[in-house]
Amino acid sequence: MSQKKVNLGITGMTCSACATRIEKVLNKIEHVNVNVNLAMEKASVTFDPETISLQEIEQRIEKLGYGVAKEKVDLDISGMTCAACSTRIEKSLNRMEGISSATVNLTGETGSIEYNPSIVSVDDVLNKIQKLGYHASTQQDRETKKTKKEEEITAKKRKLVLSIVLSLPLLYTMLAHMPWDVGLPMPSLFMNPWFQLLLASVVQFYIGGPFYVGAYRALRNKSANMDVLVAVGTSAAFFYSVFETIKTISNPEYMPQLYFETSAVLITLILVGKYFETLAKGRTTEAISKLLNLQAKEATVIRAGQEEKISIDEVKVGDTLLIKPGEKIPVDGTVLSGNSSIDESMITGEAIPVEKAEGDFVIGATLNKNGTLRMKAEKVGRETALAGIIKIVEDAQGSKAPIQRMADYISGIFVPIVVGIALLAFIAWYFLVDPGNLPQALEVSIAILVIACPCALGLATPTSIMVGTGKGAEQGILFKGGEYLEGAQRIDAVLLDKTGTVTKGKPEVTDLTELKDGFLPHVISAEKSSEHPLAEAIVEYGKKQNIPSIETESFHAIPGHGIEAVVNGKTVLVGTRKLMKEKAVEYQEHESLLEAYENEGKTAMLGSVDGELILIVAVADTVKETSKNAINSLTDQGIDVYMITGDNKRTALAIAHEVGIKEVFAEVLPEDKARIVKELQDKGKTVAMVGDGINDAPALATANIGMAIGTGTDVAIEAADVTLVGGNLNHIPKAIELSRKTMRNIRQNLFWALFYNTAGIPIAAFGLLEPWVAGAAMAFSSVSVVTNALRLKRINL
Repeated sequence: MSQKKVNLGITGMTCSACATRIEKVLNKIEHVNVNVNLAMEKASVTFDPETISLQEIEQRIEKLGYGVAKEKVDLDISGMTCAACSTRIEKSLNRMEGISSATVNLTGETGSIEYNPSIVSVDDVLNKIQKLGYHASTQQDRETKKTKKEEEITAKKRKLVLSIVLSLPLLYTMLAHMPWDVGLPMPSLFMNPWFQLLLASVVQFYIGGPFYVGAYRALRNKSANMDVLVAVGTSAAFFYSVFETIKTISNPEYMPQLYFETSAVLITLILVGKYFETLAKGRTTEAISKLLNLQAKEATVIRAGQEEKISIDEVKVGDTLLIKPGEKIPVDGTVLSGNSSIDESMITGEAIPVEKAEGDFVIGATLNKNGTLRMKAEKVGRETALAGIIKIVEDAQGSKAPIQRMADYISGIFVPIVVGIALLAFIAWYFLVDPGNLPQALEVSIAILVIACPCALGLATPTSIMVGTGKGAEQGILFKGGEYLEGAQRIDAVLLDKTGTVTKGKPEVTDLTELKDGFLPHVISAEKSSEHPLAEAIVEYGKKQNIPSIETESFHAIPGHGIEAVVNGKTVLVGTRKLMKEKAVEYQEHESLLEAYENEGKTAMLGSVDGELILIVAVADTVKETSKNAINSLTDQGIDVYMITGDNKRTALAIAHEVGIKEVFAEVLPEDKARIVKELQDKGKTVAMVGDGINDAPALATANIGMAIGTGTDVAIEAADVTLVGGNLNHIPKAIELSRKTMRNIRQNLFWALFYNTAGIPIAAFGLLEPWVAGAAMAFSSVSVVTNALRLKRINL
């Protein structure tokens, strides 16, 4: 029995009872001994790996309600050529002890690794990838990465041009083999086998060298990828031609059968495909570039009373910044002084500028339209709203949708099968179909090897995911991962929280009836001393109407009833019927108006001055302008829409009727929202929960897809799978439509990728496909898949 000892970081322990519980449960497992240190939040675990795995021990700890500390690192990975490469790296890393999950993105050339730092280090991960034959490094800053990518494209272009120049004379010699006279001159030098050998050798070993390196690394690791197919196929044509060339030494009259043009043209065509594929793949990340371009490059900071221009990276929390008209807000923070309107459309999607004054929060990258503002920097660098959006998009583009697992699995077993088919085809042609005709048997097997390269299959899903999530980000829809982009297409029920989601979440005065003129300023002035949301709505109404303020001499809040104040020597009451009744203010003749307001879901209040009723005001949490249109769009998509709220049923039904929702769950406690989601799921519904508050977090996590309103709380956004920036409900049907169109695009890509392979292999096996045509088709398949994915950039939502 071999014992192994590891240290695990434990999270979630609050007292010694927690540590004792973990020890007690784990020590019951055979061949496991655990000591938990509460102060260090660590567990020393000795176990027999043949009896139980470390992953099973971690799962036991998590079942007890505690967490195992993990860290995450994002890597740049180069050297991958097809899906078989990314699949091999993933499998090898996921088998390493201490690694919880490893996801590799072929298109983005990135990897995301979650690991236990007490068991495995980042260096261990990098060394493992290096041993597999690829290069990996921790992610560099975007500028460095961009420069390297540009250098890589330039180098590829240089090699491609050289390959074309060297291959054209060889391609030209194919005219000599035509069954008819093409009427073009054929220089004798071009037909010289040694001249052809010279040109082809440079293409084969200098330009095509990376294929050999990649093939060697793959085979050394008992795997196979696109490099193996290309190296085997082109080598067969090249070395057979070399053999034929050598024959001319002993017999100058011998007419060799040369296939140098086959190997050289194949490599050139593959490089053409890879070059255009790289250019197209670069366009899949344009969404990130657009978001980065939104950032301000400089900020004006006020230090020691002096204005100073500094780089945005030098801004610190607590700095006082000056923003002049036409400038971008550098970072997130609060206005210290000044008034202006801010164009927040690039973040929230709302076209109408928002008025900002002292105490208001402003978002970095938004545009200051007219006034000069002083602000305090509160969130800088990676903490800003824009940085958060960029991080969500990057994570989503680097993640894998479940449908990609199928493509990766196919790619992993595809190459060995193709090599086997090519070998069988060679034997069949050489011994049965055309006995003894080695050139023909070689051509058939080479064509099979080349046409079957799984490049397109590996690109089919990640390119669409990258473009789809980027398109969503441009629209204000942030998917946290490819799995959520895929899952949103299945939604057939949307559960909307009322307050802050369907409604604005902020009460507003909707109706005001003055029974006696001249006393409205008294009521508004009295409400200024109250902190109640309904009072704030009345005060805000006064601001909009430019109603003058009067000094309040005394103020008294009466909980559950209203307020009593003395304004300019007059006694002012604002509140409920009960308050008026207690103070002997007559209001009964207006009962029908009060009931009418309440039937519309509004809160009706009464105002009196010196015992005389002077006004009736109705306040309501008004419906967002986008709610009704969004709900109609969801209904048109065949989706059932429900509303859930803790409010009373009458108010809930009034709001639901206004926006066109037929089914309502009212008077629901926060803890019961998740139960409602579960009930809908039990009925066979795929549920999207849309909310904005802390009390929505459990329901957001329980739903198949949780959608958080971007204007809501951080807790809700963290618990959700999709964030709707700016709170526009039209983003919900758009998100579902984007998911459906992206998945349709992926299915198209997978169909064409598999079609090229499955249709091309038998055609090649029957000898109906020249190797160079197979190479062109393979290159075209990769480029066409990426190009099809890029169509998503132009879809209308």
